[in-house]
Amino acid sequence: MELTLKGKKVVMFDMDGVLYDSMPNHAKAWNEAMEHYDMTMTKRDVYLNEGVTGKETISRISMRDRGRPAEPDEIREIYDHKARLFKNLPEVQVMPGALEVFSKVSTLGLDILIVTGSAQKNLIERAQRDFEGYITRESMITAFDVKRGKPHPDPYLKGLEIAGAEAAQAVVVENAPMGIRSAVAAGIDTIAVNTGPLEDSLLTVEGSKMLLHSMAALADWLDGQSV
Repeated sequence: MELTLKGKKVVMFDMDGVLYDSMPNHAKAWNEAMEHYDMTMTKRDVYLNEGVTGKETISRISMRDRGRPAEPDEIREIYDHKARLFKNLPEVQVMPGALEVFSKVSTLGLDILIVTGSAQKNLIERAQRDFEGYITRESMITAFDVKRGKPHPDPYLKGLEIAGAEAAQAVVVENAPMGIRSAVAAGIDTIAVNTGPLEDSLLTVEGSKMLLHSMAALADWLDGQSV
């Protein structure tokens, strides 16, 4: 069945790679941080793990590369190092088409939430400025708000709770396999917007209802929608 917004109440958006063209910077920061601690995280690794909390990402790579889980103090040290590297890179830009998408979703009378695995405080705070009038801190679910992040359903279940919506009344916009898996596990129809280097099949196999390649294309799709 073709996806529509009929009967929907809320649209939930991932942040990195959906609202911000931030993934290249994340890839660079993760690569440098992991090398500093004798681990390897390629650009592909970063995209495959995008949406997963920093804590879980570090644990996964540590098990793969060192055969042991990272210690809590080590996780904090590595993530803080990665966050400093990210902050010192050139400022990321709002994804082309993202503001237009928010405007059209709002005009349709739908609520907007951001659901991200990020703990990057500078980007979380910036989102509240860049998308002022559409979201507040209270309409953002971040790594600070759930115990289990993506690919578990918890972040999107929390989003449904905040929106006062059932799963059938929601749509998710995601760019990465782990995020799509999280949304589908929560029972929510999901649109994949593949803005990165991964094969389309890695997103569709996770259960997305529709696949696009830019937020501008999503804005165009919204023109034909009604609630």
